Amino acid sequence: MRKRLDTLLKRHEEIDAELADPAIENDIAHLTALTKERASLDEPYELYRTYLKTEQDAKDALALIESGDPDLAEAMKEERKTMLKSMEEMEERFKVLLIPVDPNDSKNIIVEIRGAVGGDEANLFAGDLFRMYTRYCEGQGWKLKYIDGEEGAAGGYSYVSFMVQGENVYSKLKFESGAHRVQRVPKTEASGRIHTSTATVLVMPEAEEVDVKINPADLKIDTYRSQGAGGQNVNKTESAVRITHIPTGIVVSCQTEKAQLQNKEICMRMIRAKVKDYYQSKEDAARDNERKLKVGTGERSEKIRTYNYPQNRVTDHRIGFTTNTLDRVMEGELEPIIDALIHYDQEQKLLESEQQDANHR
Repeated sequence: MRKRLDTLLKRHEEIDAELADPAIENDIAHLTALTKERASLDEPYELYRTYLKTEQDAKDALALIESGDPDLAEAMKEERKTMLKSMEEMEERFKVLLIPVDPNDSKNIIVEIRGAVGGDEANLFAGDLFRMYTRYCEGQGWKLKYIDGEEGAAGGYSYVSFMVQGENVYSKLKFESGAHRVQRVPKTEASGRIHTSTATVLVMPEAEEVDVKINPADLKIDTYRSQGAGGQNVNKTESAVRITHIPTGIVVSCQTEKAQLQNKEICMRMIRAKVKDYYQSKEDAARDNERKLKVGTGERSEKIRTYNYPQNRVTDHRIGFTTNTLDRVMEGELEPIIDALIHYDQEQKLLESEQQDANHR
């Protein structure tokens, strides 16, 4: 841990030196990256400086204790005891601060929900999930923007995509990727039998142009007339945009804005996020054997959560978390589940970090 803290201290000072160079103002991307990196190091940097000072004070106190003056020694013993206790508390805090930070945590997200197994009932459940996330985002003070979707024949959505913008959005919702299972009596079921259906959720951090390079020659861009419930723009101008990324076959579309340029910009943001996720998923699969923890990686073939309506129960299978408040969860009260997932993920990373430190000793 000490070695990692010394490296962090050195890196913080290197960043300060770079930021002090007037030439960096000409490189906005690098300036932004350095500023973000420095902000992420500020807390452990300041705490480590306090720790080093307390450590030196404790050494000085020990020297005074051993100086031979009994009155001074007695006073210093109590002070040194307080210093050592403070150092222990800081060491515990360092364990948390040194957990590797996901660089995407502060980013906005693009979410896709699809009705999967279960026909009309799966689409209805996809609509319920969309509503659940909408309510949760409202409670967080985040901005949710509908992008595209296909309504199911009986209601809900066979597919819906939306963007969420706000503070640390990805850090909260990144664990939602995967297959969500619902157990309930469908409205269309006359005999009252419980059906099991699924909908899939994909959460992708928004990717900047510097995060993923896309060759314009790899894109096929189509425009078409908007389809909707009315309005002067519908079916009159080709404002809707569809973009295909030829190497991966990824297709996105948007028709929510009146101007073609705005819809194209939204499509490009989606393409960047989906292309980055596509290649990131391949990397994750390649190192699957190295890390089996699926919290945060969104293994989509696994059922991550079950929503059992008859028992008013929600269970997250990855961490064995259960709450009998399904009615409130579906109204957007996701905090208990999300907090449990974040806590579990931090615990696992802390264990990995401690194991790495032990291996280096």
